[in-house]
Amino acid sequence: MSNTEVIETVWIPMPDGARLAARLWLPRSARTTPVPCVLEYIPYRRRDRTRMRDESMHPHFAAAGYASIRVDIRGYGDSDGIPEDEYSHQEIQDGHDIIQWIAAQDWCDGNVGMFGKSWGAYNAFQVAATRPPALKAIAPVMGTDDRWREDIHFYGGCLANDNFWWGSIMQLYNAMPPDPEIVGADRWIDMWRARLEGVEFWPAMWLEHQTHDDMWRRGSICENYADVDVPVYFFGGWMDLYRDTPFRIAEHLSGPVKILMGPWAHLYPQEGVPGPRVDFVGEVIRFWDHWLKGIDTGLMDELPLRFFMQDSAAPSGTHVHREGRWIEEPSWPSPNVQDQPLWLNDGTLDASAGSGGVMAVCSPQNFGAAAGDMCSFAIPGDMAADCRIEAAGALQFKAEPLEKPVDILGQPSVDLTVSADRTQGFVAALLVDEAPDGAQTLIARGFCNLTHRISDTEPVPITPGEDMHVTVPLYGTGYRVLAGHRIVLQIASAYWPVLWPAPEPVTLTIRPGTSRLILPVRSQRDDAPAPRPLPEPQRPDVAPRKTNVRSGSMERSVHTDLTNGGVTHRYFLDGGVFGPVGDIRLDDTGTVLSDMSDRRYTIQPGDPLSAVATMEQTAGFDREGWSAKIWTHSEQRATATEFHLTARLKAWSGADLIFEEERSFVIPRNGM
Repeated sequence: MSNTEVIETVWIPMPDGARLAARLWLPRSARTTPVPCVLEYIPYRRRDRTRMRDESMHPHFAAAGYASIRVDIRGYGDSDGIPEDEYSHQEIQDGHDIIQWIAAQDWCDGNVGMFGKSWGAYNAFQVAATRPPALKAIAPVMGTDDRWREDIHFYGGCLANDNFWWGSIMQLYNAMPPDPEIVGADRWIDMWRARLEGVEFWPAMWLEHQTHDDMWRRGSICENYADVDVPVYFFGGWMDLYRDTPFRIAEHLSGPVKILMGPWAHLYPQEGVPGPRVDFVGEVIRFWDHWLKGIDTGLMDELPLRFFMQDSAAPSGTHVHREGRWIEEPSWPSPNVQDQPLWLNDGTLDASAGSGGVMAVCSPQNFGAAAGDMCSFAIPGDMAADCRIEAAGALQFKAEPLEKPVDILGQPSVDLTVSADRTQGFVAALLVDEAPDGAQTLIARGFCNLTHRISDTEPVPITPGEDMHVTVPLYGTGYRVLAGHRIVLQIASAYWPVLWPAPEPVTLTIRPGTSRLILPVRSQRDDAPAPRPLPEPQRPDVAPRKTNVRSGSMERSVHTDLTNGGVTHRYFLDGGVFGPVGDIRLDDTGTVLSDMSDRRYTIQPGDPLSAVATMEQTAGFDREGWSAKIWTHSEQRATATEFHLTARLKAWSGADLIFEEERSFVIPRNGM
């Protein structure tokens, strides 16, 4: 864009002497007239790994009159330092200091906004909670206010296998080198060695914290919502992980809050899959214009909460588009949403409690094969498939076919009276839409670690055979169940490979008429005005060109070994952040990037202690005069009392192996 100056590397000094690397898109007018600024602050390497995505947004912000700056967190990309942990005190203090540094530059008028997806959404909330004076508004995309309830580590107090998967991904990212062209040919390899030698293996580090302790409170703005008083525009998706945060922040934040929840996976809305996509850049510019420039764009006159109400759809591991409609709400809780209870009776869901014999289930340890991922990235096959393929492994409760459509908006829950035959176990609850042909589409799901029924800070063993009264919160949704369809609830005692299994097979017992499914049902007002249309992205692609230099591939499969019954889930991707594309060259820098990941989860249906999770990864950086490669391998197993993890790492500069390490960890189980 001719009116924009792009500065490849800007060094931001920190009070302790460290320097953070940034890329800056500056309106040329800012050299004479200061402008507002917007910040994206994440670890994923502005020089290469997010370069294409950065170019799809930051130049447009600059064209709209904003200095747009993309900063690598300390220890990542070309920034100084060593990675410590997600959302460390240092990271958040650095974010505060970055904003104050930006505000002091002669091209900034003192008004700063902050945005980012996932990690960048988390730290937008977290930095806002430190109240830097120059920060005037934030636009977090797909992040959370509560790291215990809604992060990738624990779901309903149960250990998520995403703790292992995501920590293993960061094992690779934490080992990536700086670029010698940026930090200097005489400095880069020493910086790299310091990272390789200094970083911890995060899955093991996180497993040292199996209860709701201070580690998870750090960075969770739900601990004191009053800390965040700037305007917030939150963007989220029903196929993403962070489905509950919009409801909580709409209820608890004291400042102006806008919500836009689409049908999307973990992608920016302009990339949104399933569609329809939305022009995120245009929408957030309207937000910036209002709060950073003082221009009345009309955005804040609209109803604050907008949700995509998905229509019933056939189950599929891959959705590229969802039918439905946009709806708006004035507040949360909404006056248009009322709880509707359905009692769990003898295999049925009914408006009143019934009676009957006790019902029990001991789910096979491989129950969950249709689960997909809790957080879809819109990679083919990563969404939930047909839930009926394994319904025999759960207790099923079915309502009568609906006489008219039912709109569910919010967070369903199950008030459950249940007993178990072991001292440790969990409940998995799946809310399902059953079509007239029997196909079952997942609406929402949730979990409850039964040792956390009293406290999530001090687990209490189950007394076998004793009734427990627990609430199982399901993840938020916006979903229309059509007339003629049935609402179904499945209750299971295993959910592999989403959750790590309990130490022993667990039988859950429920008595009819003692438990309820609570549905938040929305009533459509006949006089409700139609929401403002949300345009799809129309902006020209200004991203730098890339060239595929080697074809990639992918596999997502479930394999059953018929000789021993073992079940293996495999997720293989050759191409990394760009999809299954193999190796690609960024034409403007000349760097060839290569990525491979191979993740596997294996279990025997009758033996929870047979569970094994492994992940192998490689990453490469190559251009004339520079070659660096990393290989990692991680594994997690467990006994009845301990977790056993191993982590291996190798790094090469050219053909020279410069670092090799293997570490083992034994961590006591604590209600997991």
